Amino acid sequence: MALTSYNELKSSVADWLNRDDLTSVIPDFISLTEAQLERRLPVERMVKRATATIDTPFSAVPSDFVSAKSLVLTSTAPVQPLVFLSEDELDAKKYVYRTTGKPLYFTVVGTQFEVLPAPDTEYTAELTYIGTLAKLSDSNTSNWILARHPDVYLYGALMQAAPYLRDDERVSLWGQMYAQAVEDMLVQDSRAAVSQGRVAMTVKPTRVIP
Repeated sequence: MALTSYNELKSSVADWLNRDDLTSVIPDFISLTEAQLERRLPVERMVKRATATIDTPFSAVPSDFVSAKSLVLTSTAPVQPLVFLSEDELDAKKYVYRTTGKPLYFTVVGTQFEVLPAPDTEYTAELTYIGTLAKLSDSNTSNWILARHPDVYLYGALMQAAPYLRDDERVSLWGQMYAQAVEDMLVQDSRAAVSQGRVAMTVKPTRVIP
């Protein structure tokens, strides 16, 4: 059976377990696998970008936001990277920046960004951030892990299913296969990241001895 979509994954899990009465809990096995994967995924795979209009001190973070890498005003010439400060550090600077102006600093307050000074006009900004994994569902039927590493999902879901089924004999088997699949994924991803960069080689001139 193909493993290219959420529904195909659920069907494969049921087939491998040889059970047709787990329809309601197989999505839980997949969700538990995703929760575990998020703790192991390389940060580079979770980097995302978003654009926003900043015209007030507070702006909402993306729904999948985990942490910020950078926030840059792109509508200024030259572009203006904002300096990240802790919430306390930003509050301390409010005594200096009492009027509106071009934002210079930002912080994260709950589910919002706060910039300082408060914007004096409308600015366009680009946010680079660490986001959550795009989890599988009936409306999001695939993601990069399922597309490139379907065995990670399959063995992960089977491993999560074993305790539920009190199948202690296969916990170790599925766990080993899942761990190997994850390790292979991380190694392959690391190699891909290196191959995408350009390697500059310097060749020393050969000295000719007369």
